Amino acid sequence: MSLALALKTGDASRLPSRRDEDWRWTDLRGLIRTIPAESPAFLGDVGAGPFDALADATVLIVNGWVREGEPAPEAGVLALRFVSHADATAHDAEFAVTVAPGQTLTLLESYEGQGAGGYLANIGLDLSVGEGARLERIVLVDDLADAVTVSTADVALAPGATYTQTILTSGARRQRLETRVAHPGAHAELRLDGIYLLDGQRHADLTTQVTHGGVDGVTSQLTKGMVADQARGVFQGRIIVQPGADQTDARMGHHALILSDRAEVDAKPELLIFADDVSCAHGNTIGALDEQAIFYARQRGIPELEARAMLTEAFVGEVVERIEHDATRDVARAWVAQRLGRSAT
Repeated sequence: MSLALALKTGDASRLPSRRDEDWRWTDLRGLIRTIPAESPAFLGDVGAGPFDALADATVLIVNGWVREGEPAPEAGVLALRFVSHADATAHDAEFAVTVAPGQTLTLLESYEGQGAGGYLANIGLDLSVGEGARLERIVLVDDLADAVTVSTADVALAPGATYTQTILTSGARRQRLETRVAHPGAHAELRLDGIYLLDGQRHADLTTQVTHGGVDGVTSQLTKGMVADQARGVFQGRIIVQPGADQTDARMGHHALILSDRAEVDAKPELLIFADDVSCAHGNTIGALDEQAIFYARQRGIPELEARAMLTEAFVGEVVERIEHDATRDVARAWVAQRLGRSAT
C-alpha cells in the first residue's frame, strides 16, 4: 500500500491506513475517500525559491512536471524545488541524484505550497552517494495547511561515503517525510536530523529507516520538534543492524515539546540489532517548556510569549547548528525564527 500506487491506479483502497503498523499515526485511507483528478500543468509565475541565491544550478518541478531544469552539477550546490500550485488535485514526481566517487554535493530541497490548496502530492527521490563522496541534503517543507503530501527518499551509500540530512517542516493536513538508507558500513558515515514546528491542526510524520549491512558504519540521528494548538507530530526511527555488521556505531535521539493540552506527539524509536560488538543507543523525551525558566525571563522584562519562543528556538537550535553549509544554516535559523514569530538574529 502506498500513495504512489493509489495515484497510479486511481484506487483509494491502495492508500496506507492505520492497519499498516508504520502508518498507524498517519492514516491516509481514513482521510481520502476518492483520488482527486490529476493536477494540470501550471505555467504562471511561482516566484523565487528559498535557496535560489545559494545554488549553482536549479531544477524546478511544478505539479509533478519539470518546468525548468539544469544538468545537476557533479559538485557544488543544487537547488531542487517541488512546487504544488493546485486546487484539490493530485500529482506526483520522481527525481534522482547521483554523486560520483570522490565528489561533494549540497542538495537544497524545498517543498512550496501555492495556489488554492487542498492538493495531494507524492514525491519520490533516489539518492546515490559514490565511494568517498559527500552529499548534504537540507529540506525545507512549506506546504499549505490543507495539503496532503508524502515524500520518500531512498538513499544508497557506497563504502567511505558521507551523507548528512536536515529536514525542517511546518506540517500540513497530513504529511509524511520518509528517508530509507542502505548503509554499507565500510567507514561510511550518516547523519539524519530533523525539526518540526507545528501549530493549528497541522500534522507532520518524520519516518526513517537505516539498514546497516556491513562492518564499521556510523549513524547519528537527532530530531527535535514542537507542537501547539491541536497539532500532531510523529517520529518513527528504525535502525537495523544486520548479522555481520559488527562495530556499528548508531545513535538516535528524538525530543519534543508539547505546548498545548490538545496537541499530540507520537514517537517510536527502534533498534533491531542482529550483530555483536556494536555501540547503539536511542533516547526519546516529550515534555513541556521549563516554567521556571519562563518565570526568570519574565522577571527580566521579557513578555511571556517571547520568552516561550526564545526557549523553543534554543531547544531546536542544536539541530540547526549541525547543518554544515554556512549560508543554508542562516536560512534555517531565519525559518525557525519566523515560525516562532521572532526576528532572525
